[in-house]
Amino acid sequence: MRILLLPLLFICSLTFGQVTLSEDAQISVITCGPWQGELYSAFGHSAFRVHDPVNGIDEAYNYGVFDFDQPNFYLNFARGYLYYKLGVYDYKRFEYYYIYHNRYVHEQVLNLSGNQKQRLYDYLSWNALPENENYRYDYFYNNCATKMRDVVKEVFKDSIHFDGSYIKTDYTIRELTDLYLTNQPWGDLGIDICLGLPMDKKAAPQEYMFLPDYVESAFAHATIKDGNQTKPLVAKLNSVYESTPETFSKGLFQPLYVFGVLSVIAVFISYRDFKKQRITHVFDITLFTVLGMIGLLLLFLWIATDHQAAARNMNLLWALPTHLVAVIAFIKQPRWLSTYFLFAAIISVILILCWAILPQKLHYALIPVVLTIALRATVQFWVRKKTLTP
Repeated sequence: MRILLLPLLFICSLTFGQVTLSEDAQISVITCGPWQGELYSAFGHSAFRVHDPVNGIDEAYNYGVFDFDQPNFYLNFARGYLYYKLGVYDYKRFEYYYIYHNRYVHEQVLNLSGNQKQRLYDYLSWNALPENENYRYDYFYNNCATKMRDVVKEVFKDSIHFDGSYIKTDYTIRELTDLYLTNQPWGDLGIDICLGLPMDKKAAPQEYMFLPDYVESAFAHATIKDGNQTKPLVAKLNSVYESTPETFSKGLFQPLYVFGVLSVIAVFISYRDFKKQRITHVFDITLFTVLGMIGLLLLFLWIATDHQAAARNMNLLWALPTHLVAVIAFIKQPRWLSTYFLFAAIISVILILCWAILPQKLHYALIPVVLTIALRATVQFWVRKKTLTP
């Protein structure tokens, strides 16, 4: 969905004067297909097109632009203060970019009267002014796709009606995201780890529209009033380009396989530790340090940022930030460490037993990780109890 600044070659110069559109003008919603080359491109993209051959206008209005040079970009990104902006491009160059990457391009020509076209064009022109171009981005509720809906609602108010009855599924927001990340297993895992319970709410029809495909469907089922007449919002659909099927070779470097190997290594080390009544500290220090750092990140995303989707994250049940305290305590080996690891083992076992009924859907590839935690925490508790008890 999100689009980086396209090469400067793609940017056309604009004069934001008052332009009266001709009778031949058309305004369209453009839906571009997914591309697996980048994580952000896996969801597709949406934009407006304004085409007026009489006035020599053919522009793409793209709400998916962000600028690395904006003040405090990386700090704002980390805190969740993401500012995107409306960029305006020569449409043909915009279109070429997606066709070049084998991404389908569909054009829905809007069924607007001359007055309605002018109102929408005037709004887009105003919105593209430097003082108006920036907006506060949200992954699911205010992105380049939802802007298609929000702009027409802003311009036409109650004249627009989106009929959500065509939605027959009962997906959560997380499940909708997963649909587009089949070929991005590590990206899917990262999103599932970092985003919490807000992702697991059942999506209302309008909430499906954070995805460009569903924006296209929603516009196809929408109506608009023109005086006393109610008519379909979309006059016609032009299939500009249809992508050719892509083949993907997933290979063995998949989260489940990698973490499965980790758990096998943990079983081997734990068997040896039980047998010799000693602890392999290098493995555990590495394991619990990584887990603690992940937990600290998740806690930070929850309480110290404006990433609303990262709140109430149940991945904190296995990625405990307190693991970092336990690792530091390895230096002096206090007796309370055995109790701590007993607690960690119990939490991990309960988590595995309740995996299928948790209100938050945890990624299945994490099961070997949690089993590894339970096993190594049990070893830590058992060996410490045997060797440190007077």
